[in-house]
Amino acid sequence: MSRLEIQKSIGLKGKVRISGSKNSVLPILVGSLLTDEGCEVQEIPMLKDVVIMKELLEYVGADINWDQKDAVIKIKTDTIHCKDMTYDLVKKMRASILMLGPLLAREGYAKIFLPGGCAIGTRPIDLHLKGFSALGVEIRQEYGYIEARSKGLVGGKIYLDFPSVGATENLMMAAVLADGETIIENTAVEPEIVDLANFLSQMGAQIHGAGTDTIRIIGVKQLKGVKYKIIPDRIEVGTFMIAAAITNGDIMIENVISKHLNPLIAKLEENNVIVQVMDNKIRVKADAGVHSADIKTLPFPGFPTDMQAPYMSLMSVSDGTSVLIETIFENRFMQVSELVKMGADIKVEGRSAVVKGVKTLTGSNVCATDLRAGIALLLAGLRAEGKTIIDDIYHIDRGYEKVVEKFAKLGARIRRID
Repeated sequence: MSRLEIQKSIGLKGKVRISGSKNSVLPILVGSLLTDEGCEVQEIPMLKDVVIMKELLEYVGADINWDQKDAVIKIKTDTIHCKDMTYDLVKKMRASILMLGPLLAREGYAKIFLPGGCAIGTRPIDLHLKGFSALGVEIRQEYGYIEARSKGLVGGKIYLDFPSVGATENLMMAAVLADGETIIENTAVEPEIVDLANFLSQMGAQIHGAGTDTIRIIGVKQLKGVKYKIIPDRIEVGTFMIAAAITNGDIMIENVISKHLNPLIAKLEENNVIVQVMDNKIRVKADAGVHSADIKTLPFPGFPTDMQAPYMSLMSVSDGTSVLIETIFENRFMQVSELVKMGADIKVEGRSAVVKGVKTLTGSNVCATDLRAGIALLLAGLRAEGKTIIDDIYHIDRGYEKVVEKFAKLGARIRRID
């Protein structure tokens, strides 16, 4: 298994270009199943999750050409020849559940084992199934798999008990080919929802209200193939913003939609970090002590749960005491024990973590328990005295493209050990 070796790297400096959004590309690639015409998706990041999604789509019948140099995937699914997805594929990635919507819309049947992914919480799929039932789907669930069938999707009214991103995406994709009107209330409003809606709309779907808490969809008979460029990854942007702050660096981050980062921008400015916002760039500079601050994770436009672990690393070396409250996932403090190994002073009680800033972290052998915990350890390693070794970095590779190359270009002392 590959590992990362990181040495203390103060003063990261330079430019970094952000890759396409991991949380956009996966549903958009799945959405291409809704047409038998070809689609071209641009700004594809080279990630483990994209590789797994490619395998899953090919398994059901998609013909895929991935030009990794130009970051483009061309995908065409003339016919879907398999609607039964095996455990070996779906166990690797939570987003595999998104296959249900397009398969039900196009074929009226799908069978899928319960998906895997990072162990950051239960993330039940009951909201997905409740919504499909409202569209006329019969669902059978037993022995760890879901079998869903429909004689024809019919528009309906759906209320989500929680604004789930995955459920919103899945139900949108099913409803675009349903007969009649579908209204989904209490939907997620994340930028990735809007990105998927824009992709589907270019294909000919009639979607209104994406980005608000109520989405109205008028079903159409068929969709067409399109060329589409996905949005930049706001979590990768945030990661490099924190990298500048934790190393007292000066980083220009390119290919950015700044309005997607407003909660983190506001918090870093509260931390005494200089953030300069330009048209499609953000410059982050930290040349003084970082102040402590409190956060509470919330659905967009609140502070993102995906940034909680990286932000904890920053607060571990801040001046003062911070309180971090996690409201989205119950197991998203898995990085704490590893940061404590490095000398961080963190106490967890339920969904709250009290972080007392320390002057020095110390390099250690640590383990990436999930994607965001892994990148948090990388950030801490940049500040720690001595050498930090991170194991199980396949988690990091699931969500960060060319992570070693990008950090090394900024002056980080980092290398991959195979």
